[in-house]
Amino acid sequence: MTAFDELMAFQRETTALAQIAGRLGWDQETVMPRGAARQRGEEMAAIEAVLHSRRSDPRVADWLERAEAPCEVGAAQLREIRRAYDRTIKVPADLAKAIARVTSEAQGKWAQARADEDVAAFLPVLEEVVALKREEGAALARGGDIYDAMVEDYEPHTTSAQIAEIFDTMRPRLVELRGAVLDRPMPKAVSGRFAESDQLRLSHKLAVAFGYDMDRGRVDKAVHPFSSGSGSDVRITTRTSETDPFNCFYSTIHEVGHAAYEQGIDPGYALTPLGQGVSMGVHESQSRIYENQLGRSRAFTRWLFDQMTEVFGDFGIANADEFYSAVNRVDKGYIRTEADEVQYNLHIMLRFDLERALMRGDLQVADLEAAWNDRFAADFGYAVDKPSNGCLQDVHWSVGLFGYFPTYSLGNVYAGCLHEALRGAVPDLDPQLVQGDTSRATGWLRENLQRHGGLFAPRDVIKRASGQEPGPEPLLQYLEDKFGGLYGL
Repeated sequence: MTAFDELMAFQRETTALAQIAGRLGWDQETVMPRGAARQRGEEMAAIEAVLHSRRSDPRVADWLERAEAPCEVGAAQLREIRRAYDRTIKVPADLAKAIARVTSEAQGKWAQARADEDVAAFLPVLEEVVALKREEGAALARGGDIYDAMVEDYEPHTTSAQIAEIFDTMRPRLVELRGAVLDRPMPKAVSGRFAESDQLRLSHKLAVAFGYDMDRGRVDKAVHPFSSGSGSDVRITTRTSETDPFNCFYSTIHEVGHAAYEQGIDPGYALTPLGQGVSMGVHESQSRIYENQLGRSRAFTRWLFDQMTEVFGDFGIANADEFYSAVNRVDKGYIRTEADEVQYNLHIMLRFDLERALMRGDLQVADLEAAWNDRFAADFGYAVDKPSNGCLQDVHWSVGLFGYFPTYSLGNVYAGCLHEALRGAVPDLDPQLVQGDTSRATGWLRENLQRHGGLFAPRDVIKRASGQEPGPEPLLQYLEDKFGGLYGL
């Protein structure tokens, strides 16, 4: 075997072990007994120690030194292995193991604190998480910006300054649009009770309609919807609310976007660095374009209205046009995952600023709730009513995902560019969407983006697919056109 072959064989085993760790995380969020949290923390720490040892194995450096790429794909494999190795060796094994143990325990404590509306019960373990992540960030940054080192894990080759510049461009137009929309009469909302079993049955139908391969996946329930896995085992979760079926349906479509990306990657890349989404921003572009530009479009909601009428009967909406307005209703609210397209990015900007301050030491954990509540009141004009609607609503900080939040808005920006290109490439898309047929759209995304996996850098894969450098203008124009039309602006 050549050095390249030996390295790739070793990498496949490492990736397989990482997939097992991911499956433990899926189990923890879906079916694990509550009392197993501490033991699961030990299990996760043990497998993380094995993974860290393999990822920092000196043989990797030797193989990288001697390996010759046989082709463009091989060169990309080496590039990604080298990047991951260089980052891994900067983090001490004991620190990686400690982070795995504490974040596993913190996840359970967050869920309980959220259920109990008890911020104080969560803050001590969050203090531990933040301290460990600051230590990790310092090791990675090597004297540079700690938060930039965090972002690099989720959106390679992107800095917080670049993100802030994009957000500064978006914020004024989003605030102006939000104000104009909320000054207009509010569309009618759905009403009634929607049985969980019926929601989950229609949720399954939606997943299939958007191309989710159930032979290589499954849908379960979780407190916070997520997608997990890659290749031939990609699982998603959703959640239900008896009075809000859209929570279930659009969480499902969103997570299917993530899962379809993983399922759509070239099978030849399986269990290699290229066999997964290239970044969380690109990943989010898929979930957001599935959920919003396609799933909330006038054409697709016409089909969904018929499906809901068939399942639930009369739910207070007279026709498809009224339903389209209800689906895209802009209203005051607290929850990021339930936010409309106009306000969603404002939620992300809040989190971006707070977590950057936490990592840089400009904000202490003890002051987080007050800082959150002050910023929310300033951005949205009303006060947070309870912790589960405030700083306890998201799972991300409990599991140490600092640097992750801004990728949600980057994903929206990327989705705006992709949607503009998709509409140009498939101008007759709406007649298919009216029939619940998304295959032209999802097929275009699979061919132009998803199949490449990690072959190209994040911004490069968006540029290749959309034909333009990624920027916020297509997204902002889409939002202003759509909601301007809906609200008569």
